[in-house]
Amino acid sequence: MTFSKTQLRLKPLALACLHMVLALPLYTSMTAQAHTDDAKSIALNSTASPSATIDAGMDKSVLPGDDFNRYANGNWEKTATIPVDKMSVGVFDTLIEDTDITVAKLIEATTKAAPGTAARKIGDFYQAYLNIEHINQLGLSPLQSQLDHIAALTDKTALATYLGQHLRADVDPINATHVHTENLFGLWVSQGFHDHTTYTAYLLQGGLGLSDREYYVSKNPKMVELRSKYLAHIASILKLANTPDPDNAAKRIFALETRIAQSHATREATSDVLKADNTWSQADFVKKARGLDWSAYFSAAGLQAQSSFIVWHPGALKGSAALVASTPLDTWKEYLRFHAINQRTGVLPQAFADQQFALRSAFTGAKKPLPRWRDAVDATNYALGEDVGKLYVEQNFSAEAKQRIRSMVTNLLDAFSARVTALTWMSPKTKAEALEKIKHTYVGVGYPDKWRDYSGLQVSAADAFGNMERTSAFFYQEALAKLGKPVDVTEWCMNPQLVNAVNMPLQNAINFPAAFLQSPNFDLRASDAANYGAIGATIGHEISHSFDNSGAMFDSKGELRNWWSKSDLAHFNQSSKALVAQFSAYKPFPDLAVNGQQTLGENIADLAGLMAAFDAYRSAMKQKGQVVTKETDQEFFLSFARTYRGKMRDETLRSIIVTNEHAPEQFRLLTVRNLDAWYPAFNVQPGQKQYLAPKDRVRVW
Repeated sequence: MTFSKTQLRLKPLALACLHMVLALPLYTSMTAQAHTDDAKSIALNSTASPSATIDAGMDKSVLPGDDFNRYANGNWEKTATIPVDKMSVGVFDTLIEDTDITVAKLIEATTKAAPGTAARKIGDFYQAYLNIEHINQLGLSPLQSQLDHIAALTDKTALATYLGQHLRADVDPINATHVHTENLFGLWVSQGFHDHTTYTAYLLQGGLGLSDREYYVSKNPKMVELRSKYLAHIASILKLANTPDPDNAAKRIFALETRIAQSHATREATSDVLKADNTWSQADFVKKARGLDWSAYFSAAGLQAQSSFIVWHPGALKGSAALVASTPLDTWKEYLRFHAINQRTGVLPQAFADQQFALRSAFTGAKKPLPRWRDAVDATNYALGEDVGKLYVEQNFSAEAKQRIRSMVTNLLDAFSARVTALTWMSPKTKAEALEKIKHTYVGVGYPDKWRDYSGLQVSAADAFGNMERTSAFFYQEALAKLGKPVDVTEWCMNPQLVNAVNMPLQNAINFPAAFLQSPNFDLRASDAANYGAIGATIGHEISHSFDNSGAMFDSKGELRNWWSKSDLAHFNQSSKALVAQFSAYKPFPDLAVNGQQTLGENIADLAGLMAAFDAYRSAMKQKGQVVTKETDQEFFLSFARTYRGKMRDETLRSIIVTNEHAPEQFRLLTVRNLDAWYPAFNVQPGQKQYLAPKDRVRVW
């Protein structure tokens, strides 16, 4: 749910994912971080005191009530520069880079482990990905059999079979266009909307090379320009692969993707879980989504025995299936050929990776590609993440840090419960349901209770391409094996070495990976005011996602059920509308404003989480017999503001506004305007630019 700008491969329902997500093909670089000189051990070895770091970044020449971001972070912003190979720089970017450097050292050590061990498997995967010379020598030969398969497709049934064979479980409901683009749809396996005991199958929209339908349909001149760059990219990839008549083929491929996008649900619609509650039997697909040979598709996907699916995006499935019937087979073959190549540019010769970066640069503003080792670390984390995570937590996450975070989690849950109990607008019955949900929330700290088993994944030190193919297939088969089995609510969807956090409403669970729990997010030496303002606000944010506009639709078991009274829900929705209006008024560009509805879930979580964190900080001080002062309140809010220190290129900022469920950092920081305590802490007065009258301060929880 926050701050950094990176591509992730998340298992849904990550409705509250901390990171901002930018969709690029699976095998290209998945992260964009800021520079640093060396890695820092988690929560222990940072040299500067937390308060000194806050003070050094402030610009006290401006009043807090006129520009709180500048007051808290202005001096940092004056001197911070975005490296040429990055799209942003900031606190979270630096944490990611520090962590990646640490992880790279751990991975490099595994290259010397004994053959056949789990550690050596990590090293072999990493070395294979890193060996671009060998990849260059192989050319397109690793992909040739698949390209031949595409060329040999003779009819639409064969097309359906091919699509089914390449269905992958690499999608989540919020970022549903991030699916493996050799397929029109993505599979997600999770507990059912109305059955928390059993894993079921969800089908979601997919099939686009760009991260969101808006890139294809928006009339904004900047979006039109990006479309032209993507069209040129398609042609360039086809030329590199010696495809006949690449320019005209590119036009046909782009036209097909545009038609696919036109039937896609918007980001706003996708986040409305009530619209996603559609159960279809296999027979329903034939009636409701005509045009695709569903029998051939499900059989090839290994889903022929699955009697029903939850269809998150029925309009997209209907539209794409119709396109299968109406679009010439030769166009589909061109589309599949392009995506078969484009999806794998990271493990194809350097010229393909260079072209992928050229496109990425247009969307992010980065001027130079990341070094190959960064891509190799990302790929290894994707394939063998929890095995790498074991190595990470052994050396970088202390028992003391875990115990301290757990105590903070307990305090935050208690604070949120107290806020619910004190609500004057909520009926006793609805309150009881909310409190029950808080009581049964699973919170994972640092690393999972049970580690993932990768023993079935075959890895070769000389086959980067094959390693990625086998990894994708391994995860798909792993997902299929869950269908019909009991749900494990303690299962993690993030690696311990990921600088991120997540709330999963269907599991009523929250994960806080170890790498997220380091300074300045959390520091064992820091005061309660500083820690609760930073990591406490994020813990509160994740808890609050269980009660945002999407999370509030799920009960304590993670089932989709309206547990609200009519009047309570009306009040909640009215408060939500006020927050939508507040954020929609923020306009980073003359032609582009923040979408308050699209970002509503994150904004609710920011607001409720910060309020709960403030209460918990004061409670922690009281428990220790410490005195709360104006200065400690200031430290709380400044610590919160520091977590949002960041600068990004305009291209990246535009992409985030259009495609992401998070508002840009400088506006998320302004959540403080809704907290009464912020005003006396900084003597914020009427007439100052960021002052809100008490009646205009939004309170959802």
